[in-house]
Amino acid sequence: METEIIKTLKQRAKKDVKTIVLPEAEDLRILEATDRICKEEFSKIILVGNKENIVNKANEHNLDISKAEIVEPLLSEKYEKYANDLYELRKQKGMTLENAKELLKNEVYFGIMMVKEGDADGLVSGAIHSTADTLRPALQILKTAPGTKLVSSFSLMVVPDCKYGENGVFVFSDCGLNQDPTAEELSEIAITAADSFKLLTKKEPKVAMLSFSTFGSAKSESVDKVVLATKLAKEKAPDLKLDGELQFDAAIIPSISEVKAPGSKIKGQANTIIFPNLDAGNIGYKLVERLAKAEVYGPICQGMAKPVNDLSRGCKSDDIVGVVAITAIQAQNI
Repeated sequence: METEIIKTLKQRAKKDVKTIVLPEAEDLRILEATDRICKEEFSKIILVGNKENIVNKANEHNLDISKAEIVEPLLSEKYEKYANDLYELRKQKGMTLENAKELLKNEVYFGIMMVKEGDADGLVSGAIHSTADTLRPALQILKTAPGTKLVSSFSLMVVPDCKYGENGVFVFSDCGLNQDPTAEELSEIAITAADSFKLLTKKEPKVAMLSFSTFGSAKSESVDKVVLATKLAKEKAPDLKLDGELQFDAAIIPSISEVKAPGSKIKGQANTIIFPNLDAGNIGYKLVERLAKAEVYGPICQGMAKPVNDLSRGCKSDDIVGVVAITAIQAQNI
């Protein structure tokens, strides 16, 4: 069953339709998602891969992908131009023109170049490829957005029958990219995640910097990092509702916040959750996904020049549809 927030994002996406590349076009889940997206018309889709294989697989499963554009890298009229542009972009890193041509046989690299050149607005991958194989070309080719110091990721969490967060909606960050961020990096993640929460929900972000300590209840280097990150984030974004260091219960439950964190700026009403490292973030979102039966969209990238987003290799077609809607909304705000 589709969540309300995804329904809302689709409606917003329809107001300024963007073109999203799906480079894993021979995967059945991608084709199922394409069928739905084309019917609902909230995004235009470009499928990258072998046209014959894609069409045959769609027909075999009675899927209508006729409204999607299908591009085969080696047969594309843009192949040579993309190769030359990629070479120019990366030659100082040792890339040759031959290297560039070889890389562009890879559907993800080709799709990223489509986004780079303005022939598409965003890309979603990861149903087959690892996070590294999806994000490496994006970081190499697209790089960070102006004014952004760090690319990070978040997961949009929609927890059923939940009174916490924004009626069960949370942003968890960073759950997929930065392994052990410094205090400075953690402060950047917090500010960017707050922007992401506001973009997707149109609600005020309330940010919790998580730790195993609340307001000095424990001492360690890891706690010190979160304390410093909180201080830096408050200095950079003084109007942002943000607090830390906080244990998770003190972050989301008002009655516990009153006891453990009296005077907290967010008063136990956090909707944007910042984890101290990737271990905590990855474990945390998967616990909520499995035990609370949350819908999870992401990891979604934030801070990149143009939107490129990752999927879990265990994703369903519904997940792909949701991430495409999120990517379209991000593209509207570039």
